[in-house]
Amino acid sequence: MTVRSPAKAKETTAEKTRERKRGSGVQFVYNVLRDEILNLTLAPGSLIDEVQLSQRLAMSRTPIREALVRLAGEGLVTTLPNRSTVVTNIDLLNLHAFFDAITLMYRVTTRLAAQNHQAEDLEAIRARQAEFARAVTDQDALAMIATNREFHAAIAAAGRNPYYESLFLRLLDEGRRLLRLYYQSFDDRLPQEYVVEHEEIIAAIEARDIDESDRLARAHADQIVTQTRAMITDDRRLDITL
Repeated sequence: MTVRSPAKAKETTAEKTRERKRGSGVQFVYNVLRDEILNLTLAPGSLIDEVQLSQRLAMSRTPIREALVRLAGEGLVTTLPNRSTVVTNIDLLNLHAFFDAITLMYRVTTRLAAQNHQAEDLEAIRARQAEFARAVTDQDALAMIATNREFHAAIAAAGRNPYYESLFLRLLDEGRRLLRLYYQSFDDRLPQEYVVEHEEIIAAIEARDIDESDRLARAHADQIVTQTRAMITDDRRLDITL
């Protein structure tokens, strides 16, 4: 049996405390950067200056670098050969594949929610819908993006398939930058009709109407895809007389 000296025990406790602080620091930096990237505060392709970020967040560069490693693993930042880090560009060339995948996940998770939901699931979905409706009323674009994600995440959870849920959450997170562009196409003033669409989806899920849930989810995804495509390809050239 090994007996630790009081000094050694104090040192071990101090090390654990430092490790917890460092871990919380990494999570803090990760959360800040992730939100700024997904909300387009940090534009695609923009350089992430570790020194400037360290000063802004009052953090050492160690947790910043660890947070950047996590973000790189999620494809949100890219490390260049010169070891600088940039926000990953939105992959417009493969946008059709993303739209195919997320449309399918809207449909699958909503169908499964209609089939498998329990009473507490409906409570969670309605709570997220209330938050989304408040964000629309307040015309708070960033809150709309966040609450829309949580609304559809609650539906996915109600479907009780963790594999579909995990994939859908990944797609929802990847799509937050596109959703930001989508809301910008409305000048960040999202029409009330999308709150109504959510209510119709909830009603179909509650009625366990699988086909109607599928139809509504498909229509909901289609209008987001159509509006986002229109935003990306909008012709903004100026007609200049020479």
